[in-house]
Amino acid sequence: MTRKVSPPDPGGVARRAGVVRSGYLRAERIMSRLEAAYPDAKCALHFSNPLQLLVATILSAQSTDKMVNTVTPALFKKYRTAEQFAHADTAELESIIRPTGFFRNKARHIKEACRIIAEKHRGKVPKTMEELLERRRQENR
Repeated sequence: MTRKVSPPDPGGVARRAGVVRSGYLRAERIMSRLEAAYPDAKCALHFSNPLQLLVATILSAQSTDKMVNTVTPALFKKYRTAEQFAHADTAELESIIRPTGFFRNKARHIKEACRIIAEKHRGKVPKTMEELLERRRQENR
């Protein structure tokens, strides 16, 4: 079976014409299949609020959920809000998350994400990825 390759779309015309919509529908179909195949699937990370989930997710990059779950209790006891994470002493934060690997980058990303959440979202993690990333895109312009 040959696959038709679309020409580049530098002006984004195809996106405006419904390509994004078809991608969304495809994602919905994939999610439906996954939910049917794994009806009891649960997140292996331990968290009790959206901020903790965000931090644990950042820590999970190139690490095991088990390792993240051993680090997060002390981390979440020390830092309870986005503002506390944003203003955390970098060396102290790095020492807590060191076992997860890539601790310097992870500390930087946690602090930056929490700074944006504290400043732009009044300390609350946005409900959608689009909202969370929108502020970052605006700052990078």
